[in-house]
Amino acid sequence: MAQVSDPGDFIWVHDYQLAMVAEHLRKMDIRQPLAFFLHIPFPSPDLLRRLPWNRELLRALLEYDLIGFQTLRDRRNFTSGITSMIPGVRILSRHRYYTLFAYNNRIVKVGHFPISIDFAAFDKQARSKDVSEAAWYMREHFEGRELALGVDRLDYTKGIPERFLAFERALEKYPDLRQKVSLIQVVVPSRTLVPEYQTLKEELDGLAGRINGRFGEPGWIPIHYLYRSLDTTQLLAYYRTSEIALITPLRDGMNLVAKEYCACSVDLNGVLILSEFAGAADQLGQGAITVNPYDIEKTADAIYLAFTMPPEERQQRMQMLRGKIRRNNVHRWVNWFLAEKSLPEESAEMSRK
Repeated sequence: MAQVSDPGDFIWVHDYQLAMVAEHLRKMDIRQPLAFFLHIPFPSPDLLRRLPWNRELLRALLEYDLIGFQTLRDRRNFTSGITSMIPGVRILSRHRYYTLFAYNNRIVKVGHFPISIDFAAFDKQARSKDVSEAAWYMREHFEGRELALGVDRLDYTKGIPERFLAFERALEKYPDLRQKVSLIQVVVPSRTLVPEYQTLKEELDGLAGRINGRFGEPGWIPIHYLYRSLDTTQLLAYYRTSEIALITPLRDGMNLVAKEYCACSVDLNGVLILSEFAGAADQLGQGAITVNPYDIEKTADAIYLAFTMPPEERQQRMQMLRGKIRRNNVHRWVNWFLAEKSLPEESAEMSRK
């Protein structure tokens, strides 16, 4: 990067693996504006203090000129961390979407900028002939049943075991769901050589088998568990066809699957069940049914609520969700972030006080 960058370049670094890049670039005498965006949640001060090299990490992050997070909660966690753990950090001013700090005779802008998707592209492709035909075929295959959909990487943060248990509890508690709704869980293989991920896959295999063995009947399988990747047409057909989306991570920076599902729900018949611990809940919580994924009982109730929701309410909620994502699309996110790279004119004077 140091060899190919020009003096007028703006350098934008992404995600936790590259958090220390700015510190190394400054040591190489790179003086161009440096920005960083964190796609995952930023830990609370209590969790941050457990990290043996927490101060080294925070000082390295403060070498950036602009630091972006997904949510206001993440921004507040970072602010609490640096003001309590790094001597010499001063808050210059607070604004709705960002805070200005003075540190080592520099000004650092820290903001929250929730990432999004290309709504128009997803909406257009969901209406395409290929996706429409795949969705029709899927609907014929599952005729007479509603579909609840989960799409996740194999990862312990996604809350898939808790989702299976909540679906099982819904079948226990609400017998009229049986033979009328199936959960399609797509698990994309990830870190397959890591023992913890192998253990997680074995747990999911066991849960799906046990629940299907307990409730399955001729002609109806409660959980269709797919351990593989899907091509784009298949994925969008699942989005378009499924009446319910179960997006219930235990913790997530944003979770763009929630936004992709809404963008592809062109028939306005989908209901989004969304974890309150996903960053997307800040934007989509009003139109979605929000749940605490650790609360198996309430998540089961949410599944039944979604299943019994009147068509008019489904349409109203989905129109609201789609409108928010259409307005706050990925192009607006990029322009928003780049517009924040400049500092207010008064900030230099404030830093000298």
